[in-house]
Formats: sequence, C-alpha cells, structure tokens
Amino acid sequence: MSPEVAPALRRGWRLQWEPAQQRHVLLYPEGMVQLNESAGAILALVDGQRHEEDIVAELEAQFPGAAEIADDVAAFLTEAGRQGWLEAGP
Repeated sequence: MSPEVAPALRRGWRLQWEPAQQRHVLLYPEGMVQLNESAGAILALVDGQRHEEDIVAELEAQFPGAAEIADDVAAFLTEAGRQGWLEAGP
C-alpha cells in the first residue's frame, strides 16, 4: 500500500474485538485472521480516510515513547496490502 493512498479494509472484511480471545480479529467471508496487539491497533485506524502518516501520528499519540512506529506501520500496511486485506479508500 502506497503512503499516498488512504487504506481501507477490503470490501466484505471487518475488524472486530473478540472478548473471548482478548484480541482483534479480521473477519472475511472465508474465515478469520487473529491479530496481535500491534496489528489490531493499526487496523483500528484504517478507515479509508487516514493516510499512513495520519495513522502513525495517532499511534505516536496513543503510545508515546514507542520506538520505530513509522517503520512498523509502513511494513505492516505493505504486508497487509500484499495479503489482500486492504484496498484504496474512497
């Protein structure tokens, strides 16, 4: 996913908190992906309106002092795009 694009979850996919598992999951028609805490925090901000830099700024505000947030977000969004989880927002 390019930093110039505001990523959105792929149509038909949704992020959901699973209390029984105490984690976010990504639901899609054929199944579910269990997410770690970092992936859940990033995808919670993926709305088709925020660009990568906006997501990074939000996470830096939520987790002050965390190192390399920008690099982690960029790597995650790239991989999520490769996996087909994301598409360009409207």
